[in-house]
Amino acid sequence: MASEPPTGAYIPGRFDTAQGAATGLPLAVIEQWRDSGQSATDARRLLSRHATRGYNVVSDSAGLTKLSQRLGLLEVLAVIDRPKRILYAYAKAIGGEAVGVWAADNAQMFHSDATDARVLLSALLKVQDEIERCCRARVGIGVHHGSFYDLSGGLYGAEADAIEEIAENHTEGGELAVTAAVVDRLPGDHSFVIRRKDGPESPVGAVYQVLDGPRLDDVRPVEGQPYPIPYSAAFYADLLRLEHSPEDAELAEQLTAEHLQHRTVVLVERSVAPAETPELGLLRGLSLSAVMKETGLRLMPARGAVEIKIAGPLAIYLFEDPGPAVRFAQSLRAGLAEHEISCRIGVADGPVLAGQTPGGGWDIAGAPVNLASKMAQDLGAPGRVYLSEALREHIHLDGFAAVQRTVSGVRMAYFEG
Repeated sequence: MASEPPTGAYIPGRFDTAQGAATGLPLAVIEQWRDSGQSATDARRLLSRHATRGYNVVSDSAGLTKLSQRLGLLEVLAVIDRPKRILYAYAKAIGGEAVGVWAADNAQMFHSDATDARVLLSALLKVQDEIERCCRARVGIGVHHGSFYDLSGGLYGAEADAIEEIAENHTEGGELAVTAAVVDRLPGDHSFVIRRKDGPESPVGAVYQVLDGPRLDDVRPVEGQPYPIPYSAAFYADLLRLEHSPEDAELAEQLTAEHLQHRTVVLVERSVAPAETPELGLLRGLSLSAVMKETGLRLMPARGAVEIKIAGPLAIYLFEDPGPAVRFAQSLRAGLAEHEISCRIGVADGPVLAGQTPGGGWDIAGAPVNLASKMAQDLGAPGRVYLSEALREHIHLDGFAAVQRTVSGVRMAYFEG
């Protein structure tokens, strides 16, 4: 999928600014980009104001698929909470700052350029020790030292994308993976055991495993300060209750009945803007996301629906009923096509956890999100809308064809239109 960003004036006033802040779209930067000549030189000049150097630390949980097969959603969320708390406590103790909202099982910290690489790696080895000692889920951690763009509290750019890809798709539970740029900042007499990972180089060069080394035992982890949780304070308090009583089936059932709602999820992946330089690609992509946000808000019904987030090329919406959700998906596809933006959309129905975060935005978790993503992102074609099998009981399927696919040994049935 590819398209050029649409031309025309960008009107920030047509966006709900509170939602924009919550979803992380840097609306002021997008406005400045729209008002510029939109050349490669303009892109470098604009982004240079937001450039920063340091260490980007990204973690991702391992083994959640197996956990999800025997635990409910709230129990899984309770399991992945403690590793995030441990990472935040130690990284914060050595001067790190949390990046974004730590939705689902992902976490991200930024450490300044002045941070000693030895201290950082020692702290992260200690983090992995503590997670192995007291957590039911393991995490893979990726670290890169380089240049990033700090926009609306998030780290952007080709190097940011690269380390996220490494952490999410190329680490295992308990692993600490670092790029060559991190290894190069260690003194020649360091005492870490480091081995190069097999496979092709990433966009940021060779990647190494830190197998062993000194632990950070003389720094007290920061306790009592919550990481940027993606939940309301009330729900998080209940989640901690469940975390402290993992075998309490009655409590899990009670909290599930109290917090989960049956809703319809619409997940949209828009086209990617072609670009001659990474800076152009970044700003063109943000511009496309802004148009997707504007189009979605214009087409969304006044009641019974909410925009959850716009993150990169993805948008997620939540509906009370399946019928309006499917009609919205079809209207959004047509609306984006008017701007020469292609998209693929997954619509799925089922129990979800959704609500406002402490920062005022929204977030969501649940099987329908994963199913919508798999239909659209993993199996979908540009310009298509995909409906989960459960929706056949609620809507007319005129214009949709039944599809059956096998993914990772699991047979999926859904509808394509």
